[in-house]
Amino acid sequence: MADQTGAFIWYELLTPDPDAAKAFYDAVVGWDIEPQPAGPLDYRMIRHSGGGNAGGVMRLSPDMASNGGRPVWLGYLAVGDVDSTVSAVVADGGKVHMPPTDMPGVGRIAMVTDPAGAPMYVMRPTPPPGQPDAVSDVFSVDQPQHVRWNELTTSDSAVAIDFYRRHFGWTQEGSMPMGPAGDYMFVQQGGVGIGAIMPKMQPDAPVGWTYYIGVDDIDRATAAVNAGGGKVLMGPHEIPGGEFSLIGVDPQGASFGLVGPRKGEQQ
Repeated sequence: MADQTGAFIWYELLTPDPDAAKAFYDAVVGWDIEPQPAGPLDYRMIRHSGGGNAGGVMRLSPDMASNGGRPVWLGYLAVGDVDSTVSAVVADGGKVHMPPTDMPGVGRIAMVTDPAGAPMYVMRPTPPPGQPDAVSDVFSVDQPQHVRWNELTTSDSAVAIDFYRRHFGWTQEGSMPMGPAGDYMFVQQGGVGIGAIMPKMQPDAPVGWTYYIGVDDIDRATAAVNAGGGKVLMGPHEIPGGEFSLIGVDPQGASFGLVGPRKGEQQ
């Protein structure tokens, strides 16, 4: 498979109600999440209108919830060796939440947290049959129905930047002042701007990733969030380049971001 080391190659929604998640995100984003799981696990592909997959939806079981699982969006980062990456992450202050595991036909994965506690998967994917050079396209800098921006809120931006640089090969170029809390630090993977690392704005704010999903019209999407039982927490706000973004929470409690142009009248 083509080398995408350090790239976000998959996104996954963990939710207690995949049917409700389908109704909500199909309306907000324009996806067509599978109505039924394809295998023994309740795992459903997120299909975008271009004919491919934008990620997956996994049911949050009662057992997962009893062990601390909660509705959340999770990202997968590609690595060359899952086991050595997990060992290095632990040595650097991270933790393991799911040890390296082989998923037949999918790849080898593990769930870890960075030193501040932000969760993510690391993965060495198995290429699809007959496609040894396949490349994941779930992230796009400009396409709707794909994640377009990955934003980490953390307790120490300098530590986080160093962590992701050393373990995933990211670079950090450019920043935007945010006042007394610190700067909004842009990060790149393979020379492409993939997101930013920012400090917590309040001491008790949680750390973690927010994934901004592209939409065709931010006002249409905002109206769909409200109509579908979600809640807009921040925005829509204009961002550099003239588009708009918001942060919201879906009806089951998973937070998410949206980004896109403003085509219609403000709702």
